[in-house]
Amino acid sequence: MPTTINSLPTLAFGCCWSAILLAPASLKAHDFLELPDYPVIERETNLIGETVTASEGAYGQSDLEYRPILRTAEVLEVVPGLIVTQHSGTGKANQYFLRGFNLDHGTDFATFIDGMPVNMVTHGHGQGYSDFNFLIPELIETVSYTKGPYHAALGDFSSAGSAHIRTFDWLEQGFAMLTLGENHFYRAVVADSYDLNQRETLLGAIESQFYDGPWDNEEDLKQYKGVGKYTRQLKDGSISFAVYGYDAEWDSADQIPKRAVQQGIISDLGSIDEDVCGETSRYSFSTDFNKDSGTGLTTSNAYAVYYDMNLWSNFTYFLKDDINGDEFEQADERIISGFNLTHTIPYAELFDRYTRHTLGLQMRYDSIEVGLYDTAGRKRLNTVREDDINQFSAGLFYENEIQWTERLKSIVGLRTDFYYFDVESDLSANSGTETTHLLVLKSAWSTTQTTS
Repeated sequence: MPTTINSLPTLAFGCCWSAILLAPASLKAHDFLELPDYPVIERETNLIGETVTASEGAYGQSDLEYRPILRTAEVLEVVPGLIVTQHSGTGKANQYFLRGFNLDHGTDFATFIDGMPVNMVTHGHGQGYSDFNFLIPELIETVSYTKGPYHAALGDFSSAGSAHIRTFDWLEQGFAMLTLGENHFYRAVVADSYDLNQRETLLGAIESQFYDGPWDNEEDLKQYKGVGKYTRQLKDGSISFAVYGYDAEWDSADQIPKRAVQQGIISDLGSIDEDVCGETSRYSFSTDFNKDSGTGLTTSNAYAVYYDMNLWSNFTYFLKDDINGDEFEQADERIISGFNLTHTIPYAELFDRYTRHTLGLQMRYDSIEVGLYDTAGRKRLNTVREDDINQFSAGLFYENEIQWTERLKSIVGLRTDFYYFDVESDLSANSGTETTHLLVLKSAWSTTQTTS
């Protein structure tokens, strides 16, 4: 396996120590021990002078190819300081931590796939809910990440950072993969691309995954994914259309009381409520367009998403209801639509300084039905609340980048966001309409050190 540049100090130490241990007793001080060659591979993309701050970066499929991945969103763990974990079952959106801060299920970390947002606004389980399970990791081409609130192109959910995932338009070689593991883990992936003509390509992939986990109450995970992508090369750019389909269901081991284990009521892999579980689906269509006119780069994308989720949980068991128990269901069903438009004017000399301008417009509309219900055995006993929500947002931003010296540049951005909320609830106190807006100034300085 190739050794990355980050492993070079460890590799050098290991080789020297091995040489000492394995050196023959007859080896004299002036003798040399020849070691085998070790290939050292650097990143394909040089980001020196390109990123705004040291908290930006990018990686690609070569960084993920040999990385063991149990949860799909672990493809983000290559981002320095980002941790991805899980509770309440594999099919649920992950829990994210960045630089030691708990981001819940994505509240403060904005994520996108080919320009299409992953975060869910006003979600039935948690604000910013980011479920990456519909993604097939082998189709990731690059991941660009940022950390910190410095970027004018980023609005909602981006106070801690962001990640932009780009998927392949074309595979050099198709593949079929079957993975078998402990606890009835089965995963099958098939992907290939087709050259329709010199300017048009078609990519398709499907995946299925099953897993019971080590729990006494088997997880019984069933996941099905499908992707289709058409790309056409234009004279000065490209346009693509992509469809994603995803469906999953699972049982949840969930958290358990320590005293129940100590008293021998359940094992440490057991469950109190064996009815907690989840099911979700996500179907989307998106288009991505970019054109370089020579005087500026224009990129745009539009998307439409259907999403639903039903999640059964039980955190307190019999604290509130000593007869039926405290099991509850969170439900979310929505249609999302929106678009992003960005135009960048490349570096041009202004007042003896190289300057770059970026303008952008972003719009999103969510039509949402969310509900919370008391349940027993996954059957609804009582409606706690139900809400029909229409939420619209629009963001407009401008960013200016000036190269003051060979090694110093500034980035200053101005962003304004507008929000409209319309809520019809079975609780009159929660019904009504509201608008709000926010104007934010963002800035950063970047220094570049030359390397030989």
